[in-house]
Amino acid sequence: MRGRASTYRLNARLARATWGELSRTAVRGLRSLTEEYGLSVAAGDLQFLEGRWYITHAGLIGIARRKRCCAIRSCLIERLSDPLAARWIFKATVYKSTKSHGFVGFGDADPSNVSVGVRGAEMRVAETRAVNRALRKAYGIGLCSVEELGCSPKAPKPYPESVHINEHRNGNSANNGQPLLRDQLSLLIRQYSLDPALVKAYAADFCGTQTLSGASRHLVQSFISHLALSAKEDRNTLVCKLNSYSQPQEAKP
Repeated sequence: MRGRASTYRLNARLARATWGELSRTAVRGLRSLTEEYGLSVAAGDLQFLEGRWYITHAGLIGIARRKRCCAIRSCLIERLSDPLAARWIFKATVYKSTKSHGFVGFGDADPSNVSVGVRGAEMRVAETRAVNRALRKAYGIGLCSVEELGCSPKAPKPYPESVHINEHRNGNSANNGQPLLRDQLSLLIRQYSLDPALVKAYAADFCGTQTLSGASRHLVQSFISHLALSAKEDRNTLVCKLNSYSQPQEAKP
């Protein structure tokens, strides 16, 4: 319980820095989600959109790992899918244990029910939605996942195209309610006692840029989700990976 209380304090602080002042209902919801499922705002487990909390795919996978989920299987429903129309339907089954009969979820996606930012990736969206629904059934999570939304809820203002991790050092952290990716990354580094310099080197390599500040917001957010999941699953392996960036890299031809 002490660990969950510490996580809640971190969640509340980052949530306010990210989305501004929260209503009492939202704060109570955040506390409940933290205590019941151990979700982390810094790890990208939750999103707050239009006054409501949504769980993310990373958050659901984290719950499955902590609950020692036995297996997750997914398959394409070919007879209902239409590749030419980019319409895909998946079935996912979650097995909580070796004796579980399985919890089934279906997910569909086509250009009409995905956001513009993921057009062309409808197949992956459909599979993710199926897995999310199966996981929510298996673990009794009534909270809708972000990936299941038919379109992206309106945000106050769009994210900047690139994210400078070192910005806002003058104490002005207001960003019109948009998440501060720098804060998320910093919290993960502190939470798992990682080397900041090595994390930034890894991030730049992950994003395919010379420096992290030159990466797009989408790539940085993907890296943060990847880092959080890697740290949760096997910190020692992650540390070994980070240490490889302490050695001089050979120049590419």
